[in-house]
Amino acid sequence: MMKRRHLISLGFLLFILQTGCGSEAGDESNSSPGNGSVPSFSVDPTWPLELPNNWILGSVTGVFVDQKEHIWITHLPETLTAEETSAVQDPPIGTCCAPAPVVIEFDQAGQVIQAWGDSSQNVEDFPRNPHGIFVDHNDFVWVGSYRHHRVMKFTRSGEVVLVLGEYDQNSGSNDVSLLGGPAGIWVDPETNEAYIADGYRNRRVVVYDGESGEYLRHWGAYGEIPDDNYDYGDRDPEGLPVRQFSTVHGILGSNDGLIYVADRRGNRIQVFQKNGDFVSEKVIAPRTLASGSAFVFALSPDEEQKWLYMADGTNHKVWILERETLDVLGEFGRGGRQVGQFLRPHGMSADSEGNLYIGEASTGRRVQKFLVTKK
Repeated sequence: MMKRRHLISLGFLLFILQTGCGSEAGDESNSSPGNGSVPSFSVDPTWPLELPNNWILGSVTGVFVDQKEHIWITHLPETLTAEETSAVQDPPIGTCCAPAPVVIEFDQAGQVIQAWGDSSQNVEDFPRNPHGIFVDHNDFVWVGSYRHHRVMKFTRSGEVVLVLGEYDQNSGSNDVSLLGGPAGIWVDPETNEAYIADGYRNRRVVVYDGESGEYLRHWGAYGEIPDDNYDYGDRDPEGLPVRQFSTVHGILGSNDGLIYVADRRGNRIQVFQKNGDFVSEKVIAPRTLASGSAFVFALSPDEEQKWLYMADGTNHKVWILERETLDVLGEFGRGGRQVGQFLRPHGMSADSEGNLYIGEASTGRRVQKFLVTKK
């Protein structure tokens, strides 16, 4: 009996040594951001903290993590119903709630630092129908306005310093001064050029000087001239990709000088050099109809930015791609309203540890934090 116990103990010890079970060093290496394995994510149900002032969120249309590791979001108060905002009806029909301001800044713990922008202001002073948000290297906050054809640049406290485009004015994809449904913004820290995904009405990427607002260049799908009269045909998922952008929705630049464009209803990613030269393309979930699969991107924070994440607001998930090849190597999420599920993931950004913050539009109306681990 004694020998048998010793043999069992020895076998168990060998199993632990071989598998790494119970080893803190083994667990740590499995979760290290730099080991090359495909990242996996688990929701942090404690983030964010409860909103102050009886606030409630409408459709969340933009999420961005700035240099201070603060998380910024934009949302659409106009999507809230009278029942959801009963406290501010005239007369009040209940005790909860009040629409939150359109731009909110959270700290890492999920506490609101500040918020600004609401319909009581003059329309020239706040981002009505906000869509997409970016905080640049000089600490300016850029917000798009997809229904009203503007991109507005603010100080951190919400003072307007620059406006691209004109309110409710659009003149097509080749106009150099007007925008047409801008959806996403990325500002190059090296050149201070502002890249706009100008895609709800227009079909292009357009670039402006981030200080003066001077027009610099624009391009359409494959780096070609945008054509607003293009016939998309029946959009056969088995056929060749269409030659024009469908909905230019998300845009992001990488450390090695590439520009990633999410063509939402085109179900694809297109990659460009900063001058608009076409590099490559990847179609994701080609049979996706309605709003399409390619919403917005985030990059892993390692120096090589090995992983490209793409939020898919129609299939209600996040795709994990190897950035160099654009091969899909993983995914997470599914449709639903439970913690960790999604209804229309629409805004996404990563912090310096690789955690993802994902906002949901339509009837999702929340932002969640997903902690990065490794398989």
